[in-house]
Amino acid sequence: MSFAGYSGQAYSPAGDKNRFVLPPLFRKAVKDSSGSRILCLAKHDRWNCLVGFGLSRKQELEQQLDREEDKALQLGRDFDRDLRAMQLFGFVELPFDESGRFVMPDHLRTLGRVESGLYFQGAGRFFTVWNPDQLALMGAEWESAQAACTNLVSECPAKAKDR
Repeated sequence: MSFAGYSGQAYSPAGDKNRFVLPPLFRKAVKDSSGSRILCLAKHDRWNCLVGFGLSRKQELEQQLDREEDKALQLGRDFDRDLRAMQLFGFVELPFDESGRFVMPDHLRTLGRVESGLYFQGAGRFFTVWNPDQLALMGAEWESAQAACTNLVSECPAKAKDR
């Protein structure tokens, strides 16, 4: 099956030793994109969250870099290709097991303000990974994601009791 993009929402509580679980919906999409169990994570360039995707996005990022450089040249603006390339390709490739477990490096936990759990929000070519408290600080245009996150976080303790 080919990669169809990232959609939907999910929540994953923090495990011990900086371990988290990539939820099944996102796990399948990342595996389809990467062709293996490799999750790419980086700090989002504007929001206090992380951005995730599979390896197939590498080629797209190179094309994005070309487009941004062309546009800057057309507009007569300076463009630091090396700096922008470092920003786009500064992601970390993290292996995950069949259950979706992966270890998040400390620097990503800090950059993403990660604490007790992760809220995943599909965005087509990528998905965002939020500390629910940071998502709650976003504006009214985030109302749908905030409502989904609140609901999923509130369901989480109930699921743990059922086990």
